[in-house]
Amino acid sequence: MNFEVVTLFPEMFDSPFAGSIIGKAVAKGLVQITAHPLRDWAEGRHQVTDDTPYGGGDGMVMKPEPLCRAIQSLKQQHPRARVLMMSPQGQRFTQQRAAQLAEEESLIFLCGRYEGFDERVRSYVDEEYSIGDFVLTGGELPAMVIIDAVARLVPGVLGSQGSAEADSFSDGLLEHPHYTRPAEFEGRKVPEVLLSGDHARIAAWRRSQQLLRTLQRRPDLLEHVSLTEQDRVELEQHRQMLRQEKKDK
Repeated sequence: MNFEVVTLFPEMFDSPFAGSIIGKAVAKGLVQITAHPLRDWAEGRHQVTDDTPYGGGDGMVMKPEPLCRAIQSLKQQHPRARVLMMSPQGQRFTQQRAAQLAEEESLIFLCGRYEGFDERVRSYVDEEYSIGDFVLTGGELPAMVIIDAVARLVPGVLGSQGSAEADSFSDGLLEHPHYTRPAEFEGRKVPEVLLSGDHARIAAWRRSQQLLRTLQRRPDLLEHVSLTEQDRVELEQHRQMLRQEKKDK
């Protein structure tokens, strides 16, 4: 899978993807991440990529010509690539969108700076994404976040496909708790069910814990999750338990 990034600061992408899982995936040829200097598509001796806003105001606006030339050039290399704009005005990026984007052959990322993009660039863009309700100095960090989230879902990148399938948000719920050796640490023991070897009981416990953790930490997610009748029974039991714990306090 190809990730093509258009940015004023291509050097920012060197270190984050040089090691760990994504670095290994790049070395194996499973993914390719290329950061392109936007100035390569700018004209004139000074390769200007921004200018003052029409109508006045603070800051600078990224010019449309270099960005659109960059998109057209990269589209010639990857005709089926989707063009993604990093912007605080975009839709909230989610695990579900990561899974959908992981099915694409190529993605082109536009990383803004200053006051943002000339509005006319948006006609060249397929999707616009935000990673949260806050503003950063540029679109490079959001692009890195999305590349990491998508790349790990490309087949072969993770050691086990089950690792991705069990992630938080993959089925709309938060992930269940995890434990490893030792079986007891500072007086706290691993739940007995995880030592039982009974895979059906373990699966039921993990599902129950997913529901409980989501109810406690992100109850808003439960409004959009497809639940079985057993899930609903478990949730009601958890609600009663939490209400009782609140009363006892």
